[in-house]
Amino acid sequence: MAKVYTSRSDEETVTVILRKGFLAQGHKWTVLRVALALSLKQPSPPSEDFDDLAGRKDGEYTLEVLTGRSQKESDAFVDAFRALLSVYHQQDLFGDGNEALFARLLQRHIRRGLREIQTSWRESHDFHEFLYQEFFAAQGKDAAVPELDAAGLAQALEEFGLTAQITDSRDGPRVTRHTVRLAEAEDYGRLERKLDDLAFTLGIKDAGVFLAPAGEPKTVWLDVPRPPQQWKSPGAELLGAWAAPLTGLPMLLGVDIEGMPLARDLVEAPHVLVAGTTGSGKSVCLHALLLSLLTTRSPTRLQALLIDPKRVEFTPYQASPHLLAPVITDSVEATRCLKNVVKEMESREKLLVSRGAREWSDLGDSAPPRIVVVIEELADLFAQAPEAEAPLVRLAQKARAAGIHLLLATQRPDAATFSGLLRANVPSRIALTVQKASDSRIVLDEGGAEKLLGKGDMLVKWLGEKVVRVHALNIRPDDVSSLLRHTQGLNKHEHSH
Repeated sequence: MAKVYTSRSDEETVTVILRKGFLAQGHKWTVLRVALALSLKQPSPPSEDFDDLAGRKDGEYTLEVLTGRSQKESDAFVDAFRALLSVYHQQDLFGDGNEALFARLLQRHIRRGLREIQTSWRESHDFHEFLYQEFFAAQGKDAAVPELDAAGLAQALEEFGLTAQITDSRDGPRVTRHTVRLAEAEDYGRLERKLDDLAFTLGIKDAGVFLAPAGEPKTVWLDVPRPPQQWKSPGAELLGAWAAPLTGLPMLLGVDIEGMPLARDLVEAPHVLVAGTTGSGKSVCLHALLLSLLTTRSPTRLQALLIDPKRVEFTPYQASPHLLAPVITDSVEATRCLKNVVKEMESREKLLVSRGAREWSDLGDSAPPRIVVVIEELADLFAQAPEAEAPLVRLAQKARAAGIHLLLATQRPDAATFSGLLRANVPSRIALTVQKASDSRIVLDEGGAEKLLGKGDMLVKWLGEKVVRVHALNIRPDDVSSLLRHTQGLNKHEHSH
């Protein structure tokens, strides 16, 4: 009889969820069904690595229990489960002859979903609130944004006792920027305190109205989100047409709220954290940043070490000539490679001393390639290999002068993942939508990211700069492969200059 198996860490996650009071029945299979649903949200199939339990099976479940086949017929979901997985994997999973394959795919999805919970949810948080954020929060925001004109905004401000004149309104890709002239200077503080009330009055709900000084006396900008059906999302075509600066390691972050391209130099960062909850567009943003590096710098100027604990995001980059090593998915191998990068950093420090240089740029064209270490899910890596944090902190503290930079991403921006030492030495931050204001403060040292629109809407805090709002590029999986194929041609173009 076909069965589904789980590991010890899987079972520990199930136990913790049930201990938090998830649902009334307290059955393990209810948690496994939720894990299945979380996995089915992801567009790419789960890895075959979830078949491997390292010779140990701490949990064992029959298909009868998981699908409800052993219960009364009205409660049985076996056909629904088979249909879901058949459509997802484009395979016919009906019939007794496909029972083993059905069980194997079911196990992969359940174990991936449990991994998502381990990575994204904290035991100190309410599990039902976590599920709401995962399944419903983004849809709620999409439906919440009404159309608004300048007259409607002026009327809303008047309801709060603020006399203001709307002098200009400009539509950007997702928000309309209203230029507002206030009657009194002290009205700025009053308006700032009323932003949540203003969003509620305008019917925006979770999405926020953002306020910023406009640079003129008594004048501010109010950025009000527009309905999602009016959004314009720039994609790979902007990256392909981007004229990247010839110095440093430029990254195209996306476009600002008025639709103008916005780029920053990773060398100046010198390390970056990208954080955002599931569905915020974090992985898509990371692809855009990585592609803007790889498609504008030759392997003689840039090499990359890609660490992908989730085993799905960086597969298209395997053939890139920029890679220091094949994409790393194993936590033990990731730790070993990070320690090797530390050794490389120490070797480069000796090179700097021997040439009487202080910074990597002082070496000029004779310098070995800069190295960018990219970690797709920091929380997942630390959960599997806590010992990976020590070499990572060492790199964050000292690698800048050696031409080594970190690009770290996580959907769990808590103190355990982004510790004090990492926080102090990774000064540039990109926050996509997060669940709570406390998460935003961990990433940006201020709130606001909890009020973003999702799907690539983000706040960027670069070293030495104020926070700016940016919309990430909409990079599709096909775009990644297409842009990488053109990398060689772009490198030849760079050499011609």
